[in-house]
Amino acid sequence: MNPADLIGVWTLDSFHDIDATGTRAEGPLGAAPRGTLIYTADGRVSVHMMRAPDADPVPGSNDYMGYTGTWRVTGSRVTHAIEITPRRPWVGTEQTRGARLDGDRLTLDGSVPVNGREQRRVLEWRRTSAHGTTSH
Repeated sequence: MNPADLIGVWTLDSFHDIDATGTRAEGPLGAAPRGTLIYTADGRVSVHMMRAPDADPVPGSNDYMGYTGTWRVTGSRVTHAIEITPRRPWVGTEQTRGARLDGDRLTLDGSVPVNGREQRRVLEWRRTSAHGTTSH
């Protein structure tokens, strides 16, 4: 994957989990999450995601996830080095995800433990602008 192909602004279309049997389940931000992902040419990343504003709150869950830091591409994987986030344990860590680019669609995925079981977390993004231009 060419890192230059990721530069721009992306809008979250889907955030879901897939278990070992291939069953798709709602992700941690509900059925219709909102989000923005920004990759800059100088290697900065910013991601912000939230439960839909009109969704019912879920006790004990987070309605917002986000961070900023740096990014790099290695083969078909993208790594985010987290510098600032409200989730203190994430500061100074790296999150590496599989990355697939299909035109203006970017899919990021990785395995995470969910309720004691490994699941594949899948985020599907749609490009809204590239290299400082805006799509209409």
